[in-house]
Amino acid sequence: MKVAPAGGSAGAFVTGLDLSKPLRAEDVTKLRRALLDHLVVALPDQDMSLDDLERLTEALGGRDVTPFVKPLPDRPYVIRILKEPEDKLNFANAWHTDLSYLSEPPSFTLLYCLEAPPVGGDTIWANQYMAFETLSAGLQETLLGLRAVHSAGPAYGTGGYLDGVKHLMSTPIEPSKDAYREQVHPAVIAHPETGRSALYLNPVYTARISGWTNQESQGLLQHVYRHAVNENFTWRLRWAKGTLAIWDNRTTQHFALNDYHGYRREMVRTSVKGSKPERATRIGELRPH
Repeated sequence: MKVAPAGGSAGAFVTGLDLSKPLRAEDVTKLRRALLDHLVVALPDQDMSLDDLERLTEALGGRDVTPFVKPLPDRPYVIRILKEPEDKLNFANAWHTDLSYLSEPPSFTLLYCLEAPPVGGDTIWANQYMAFETLSAGLQETLLGLRAVHSAGPAYGTGGYLDGVKHLMSTPIEPSKDAYREQVHPAVIAHPETGRSALYLNPVYTARISGWTNQESQGLLQHVYRHAVNENFTWRLRWAKGTLAIWDNRTTQHFALNDYHGYRREMVRTSVKGSKPERATRIGELRPH
């Protein structure tokens, strides 16, 4: 197994593993280490079945479901990310962190490419360690004391955005009134494995600062959102058939570009079980229980 850094802020290419076969325990450990070091890894030229994808997901920490997106038949842990040539919209075309509206959001996401357009369709990730560490000391101190309310409602709720545009996309969305449930998380979390502090706010699922009104929250949140995805914090992946990308949701936001109209793009995705985010008290320190 070889790990080659692909960007200055995030990203690495991992080669030397055949994911169509069960990985040795030491290879799983090395793969997790690469994820912790680089936040996103891409493994090109893989020939994986859905069984292979689920087996790797299980090895990395256990499979988890993705609410409000219809899974594949008889595969409750696998969703299909599809854009047909005639579709106007694609899935995940906004900066976000996967499923931050859950009480225990996923630790990692796996996305495997079955078909890529000849041009376009890249995914971009932004390093949220760097997003926090490059804020002013005063704003860092402020954010360390704040919690934020997350909800899937505006995106997946009945009558929400995706409910209104689901006829324009092929990824099977399942809007629900349950999406309007709210979950509170720290604005800055301590990574449970590295102990480093990461910004944990995103424009799709973060509704407001806990204890603040929507209007009071927006000035701060909009400033932080812009800062968090500064180009200097990002890495961009050009997809090809057979590429598997894995990323750490505790340290990244990501964005799927919609710049390939007239072409088909098909992926399958799984999530790895996570834990309840813990509040950081300062850079690199986990709040004691």
